[in-house]
Amino acid sequence: MPKTPEQWLEQTAPEKKAGIFKVFLGYAPGVGKTYSMLSEAIRRSKRGEDVVIGVVETHGRKGVEELIGQLPTVPRRKLEYKGTIFDQLDLDAILARKPQVTLVDELAHTNVEGSKHKKRYEDVLELLEAKIDVLSTVNIQHLESVTPTVQSITGIQIRETVPDWVLERANEVVLADLTPEALQTRMRRGDIYPVERAEKALANFFRSGNLLALRELALRHVTHSVDRSLESYLQRKHIDQNWAVSERVAVCISSNPASQQLIARGARMAHGLDAEFYVVHVETGKMREPERTRALAANVRFAENLGAKAIELKGTIVSTTVADFVREHKITQVIFGRSAVEGWRKYLYLAVMNRFLANAPAVDVHIVTQESS
Repeated sequence: MPKTPEQWLEQTAPEKKAGIFKVFLGYAPGVGKTYSMLSEAIRRSKRGEDVVIGVVETHGRKGVEELIGQLPTVPRRKLEYKGTIFDQLDLDAILARKPQVTLVDELAHTNVEGSKHKKRYEDVLELLEAKIDVLSTVNIQHLESVTPTVQSITGIQIRETVPDWVLERANEVVLADLTPEALQTRMRRGDIYPVERAEKALANFFRSGNLLALRELALRHVTHSVDRSLESYLQRKHIDQNWAVSERVAVCISSNPASQQLIARGARMAHGLDAEFYVVHVETGKMREPERTRALAANVRFAENLGAKAIELKGTIVSTTVADFVREHKITQVIFGRSAVEGWRKYLYLAVMNRFLANAPAVDVHIVTQESS
């Protein structure tokens, strides 16, 4: 019997080494993480994929409850703990069922004592190892590196966390976003918690300031995730070009006090372009007079006060060291200073610039004349 096109494709496709891990990230309860996860799962099920629910928490939200009914569910495992029965993800049952895709809500959840793993993200990792795709959800406040910041902002202790490396393992991170105003409206309507709990929540965790800060943290994390994905793609495809999808400004400074003119120029440019701002200096190993050391420290403090990331590079050749930094950090605009030099110093400066241009990727170069010091 001849093979179907699907059978030929399955035979020729590379063997899957692990499941695909997709995380829906939110900044607060009620922004739509679980709803988005279920919506994607339903679309994939309609396309013919074998999708099952491992665990989805409804929290009494009608929209989520309606979507759950459209997908098959692997019954949860019942565990008794301190006289109470808890429903937990049945990892072994899912592994035995071998679906293509499993939904595992609330990645930061701590399992009840007696479970196979202590944390739910460990269950997810075992599913991925079994080559099962996983869709999951988490709020930004549960990310370990962010938790201290969130606690200082909200005054609320976060008890369940996920290590950063778990989210870095994700093949895709999707932001489930909603403006703070819309989220507060949902809260007042009783769409997130019962109406009688709404006012208390709005006066505490769901205050406008808290939500704005949490949303910014979530947006930053997704931005960094996208940057990592692009960097990985460029490396995988051996692309040695600077794809200027976002602006990054770097100012090269020395121990010359006049460098502060360059830093101020760079800060204005970075602000105007809404760009990341770096200030770099190269340590060549040569001895420096104490006065110059103090001047360099003052330049670095000035840069940090203007919002720059101050970077110290080490290398014997300044031009190639800076060129390497520009390439690695995908800098799009670089600023060099130029004192009013004459004679052989002028030609030495031009030689340094030519060496930089020969080694650097495509980048806009700005040369700013400084007052000599």
